[in-house]
Amino acid sequence: MKYAKPLHLFRDLVKASSSGSGRLLGLDVGDKYVGLAVSDANNATASPLSVLVRKKSTIELMAIDFQCLISELSLIGFVVGCPFDRHRRCPQSVIIKLFIDELCKNERLEGMKYTFWDECFTSKSVELMLKPLSFHPVVAKTMTDKFAAVGILQGYLDHVNQMQ
Repeated sequence: MKYAKPLHLFRDLVKASSSGSGRLLGLDVGDKYVGLAVSDANNATASPLSVLVRKKSTIELMAIDFQCLISELSLIGFVVGCPFDRHRRCPQSVIIKLFIDELCKNERLEGMKYTFWDECFTSKSVELMLKPLSFHPVVAKTMTDKFAAVGILQGYLDHVNQMQ
């Protein structure tokens, strides 16, 4: 995996889309889970996909899962949520970057590109919307992770599509 600036990743996406394929996967990386969202074929809308369990021992399994999603969904890149706080260091951003570094070392994801996108308050926003619905805590956590990934990816798609 290789880092690409947000607009460069979108240019690659546009090139891939002109040949009939090319979607993005949004990632909400947490301590225990990684929420996933995928863009539609037109790269205008993000939809929830699933949640992967995150453990140090499962990085290889996660790479295999990502590899399957890449071929199944014609993915060309990842949009990884990362809190951007220019005034202080955020411990969560360090955890996210270490996770991505581990994925970058995996040969299964060679040739894939990723970019970081601001995820400030995406999980909190989803939690606040779900709270009145009184879901079981496990269901609420899974939904929070998936829809936080949707918020990250949709924010990115809205921004880059507006720039076009």
